Amino acid sequence: MARRPLPRILSSGTTRLAQGREMARTAADNATDVLHPLITVSRGLRLLAVSARQKWAGTPRERRGPALFLVAACVLVVALMPYGPLLALVTVMALAAWKGNGRAPRRTGPDEAEVLRLQSLYEALVPYFSVPEDPSPLFAHGGAWSSAFAEHEFDDQGRLTRLEVTYPPYFTDGDAVARTTVERLLHAKSGRGREYHFDWKQEDNRLVMSVLPALSTSIVAQRFVTVPGETVLGFTDDASVRRTVPVLADGETLQKPPVLWRTGPRSTEPNLLIVGRPGAGSTTLLRSITLQALQHGDVVVVEGSGTGEFACFAERPGVLAVESALSGALAALEWASHETERRLIAANRARQSGTPLPEDVKRPLWILVDRPSVFAHLAAADGRRDPQQLLTVPLRHGRAAGVTVVVADHADALSWIDESVTSHTPARVVLGALPAELVESVLGAPPHTTPTPDVPPGRGYARLGASCEVLRVQVPATPDPYDEAATDAGRQAVLALLPQRRDAPQEQEQEQEPEQGPERGGDQGRGRGQEARAEDAENLAGTESGSASASEAARGTLFTPATTGSSQAVSASEAPGGSARDTEPESAPDTESLPVVAPVAPTARASGLVRPAAAPVAAEG
Repeated sequence: MARRPLPRILSSGTTRLAQGREMARTAADNATDVLHPLITVSRGLRLLAVSARQKWAGTPRERRGPALFLVAACVLVVALMPYGPLLALVTVMALAAWKGNGRAPRRTGPDEAEVLRLQSLYEALVPYFSVPEDPSPLFAHGGAWSSAFAEHEFDDQGRLTRLEVTYPPYFTDGDAVARTTVERLLHAKSGRGREYHFDWKQEDNRLVMSVLPALSTSIVAQRFVTVPGETVLGFTDDASVRRTVPVLADGETLQKPPVLWRTGPRSTEPNLLIVGRPGAGSTTLLRSITLQALQHGDVVVVEGSGTGEFACFAERPGVLAVESALSGALAALEWASHETERRLIAANRARQSGTPLPEDVKRPLWILVDRPSVFAHLAAADGRRDPQQLLTVPLRHGRAAGVTVVVADHADALSWIDESVTSHTPARVVLGALPAELVESVLGAPPHTTPTPDVPPGRGYARLGASCEVLRVQVPATPDPYDEAATDAGRQAVLALLPQRRDAPQEQEQEQEPEQGPERGGDQGRGRGQEARAEDAENLAGTESGSASASEAARGTLFTPATTGSSQAVSASEAPGGSARDTEPESAPDTESLPVVAPVAPTARASGLVRPAAAPVAAEG
């Protein structure tokens, strides 16, 4: 049976339809080419109208009348000019054509160089995100990078600034070693010299890599907006913390996210350990903490370097002692240990009797020790006690007594730090360019960012407890005000925060009357010497009779009435018959029958930098 031919309309309909579409497309392209000038001018007029409307909306109401009058005057002048309307029309058309033709083409995807970079990064991740047993691997050699990289961003130089990677579910993202290997690979392939942040979203099998901006180094020491019990250690990224504080930087007030360390009776991290390389800013951070602690409490500073970094705090109100010698450090820390015990006993008695805590117990006491490894080495050489062992009581029980301990030392001296210090300092700060293994061992967790080759002073990481994440931190510039190599702005900022010295009014009075200064100073010196000898005689008599004053001297501290209003201190090791190594008395004096007294710290002396307030009797003899 012969096949009948199909109708001509059915066989040639598809061809005619395709030809019609091609003719319509060609006509549209020709019309666009012909009408392109008109389309450009129309777009330019629309943009000019939008700009004029926005300008009119942004003009204040009181200025709209004069502006409208000025425009009307210009239109009138142009209308009265010869060929004015024609020139105005040509000018508007030319401006509209320039405005309409200035639209830049929008990028719809990566260019050729960016595609090659993404493909090479995809190929480098194949050995880590694929296994032979996977029938349809997400990462495979020669595969498409678009299936694994959900988002990507590049800067003007063609370097990656953000990348979102989707990895297979069988990848061991819970293993720190596996995560670190991938992070190092991405860091090397994306370009060194920048700091990257890696956010592992394990519930979605996604890894987000982003480039972090540099932290500001222009913030200097100043009064931060905090409450008592909060200390600003530095500043971090905006997305790391939820709180911001106003700071003054480069002459303007900015809102910066701080790294806040909370202390007090309810703090879970009552003590702090600072580790850094030489020149990384550990002493600067300790000086910043000291300035903030003086606002609401008393401070005892023990400096092991002996370079006078804390000499500016000597003889300041609230500074009980500044020690830089081994004997002075032993006396100061022994006093601090006994003061912690005294506060605990007073607080216990107040709670048992149902009365409020005494004011001297509620006032915070800060013990700041810089480079204790130097004292440990000297004590081992002289066969004396390590001063760090005297920090055991303040470290263990200082939170209930209002005592806070801050220890700072170099990273190469970690072996000299006592175990009692490392086991009771949950808050940690690491400063400087240190190996990743050392940073992880000090903080207890690896940071989620890569280090940079050039680390400015005061730059590092902070972890305020075992349950907190590692944060980037930049310590505010707090230089030594007596250091001539520091900037004038930083020195003046620190001097403005320091309390006025106790002898400042006397110095001003001596400057006003210079002819009477030496005689009056000699009389005062003799009076202080007589008072010191009288106190020493009383102490000797008290020691022989076993009185309460001798028991207090044996505990390493002498007490003066709180009504004197002075925080000047006398070390028990300097008082005759009152050695710091004496044994404890059998019975403590009844504190209920004694008047209200205030604790007195060791003499503020720093290797001859600070002159003692009263010379001991042994020196005169």
